[in-house]
Amino acid sequence: MFFVAIFGPGVIAGVLAIGFRSIGFIGKLLGEALEEVNMGSVEALRSTGTSWPIIMIKAYWPQVKPAFVSIILFRWDINVRESAVLGMVGAGGIGVVINDSLNLFEWQRVSISLLTIFVLVILAEILVVSIRKRLI
Repeated sequence: MFFVAIFGPGVIAGVLAIGFRSIGFIGKLLGEALEEVNMGSVEALRSTGTSWPIIMIKAYWPQVKPAFVSIILFRWDINVRESAVLGMVGAGGIGVVINDSLNLFEWQRVSISLLTIFVLVILAEILVVSIRKRLI
């Protein structure tokens, strides 16, 4: 609602709402994953005088990568589902079509829109599961 109030109803409000929430969510969970890193490899690389970027790539990233991939896939799955709901409050997308169809009592259009969302969510879930099996 905040972005709808600033930018008015439309797609930009929905994109910004999902983007801001996703960045915060991913940042919080990634920060927690970084706190759980085993510091043995980090200290070993520091003791040899390795530069900060190399420490991040060689010590932190291998330990955080599975959590990061999981977080990204989980958030993407949530974003697909939230996009329909955000449209109902004026943030654009298929939710607007559902809202307009409901207001005009066009039940066939409502059912096709809901079926489209259902198929999209199922396809997104299949994609996420296949990526997760391959990477983790």
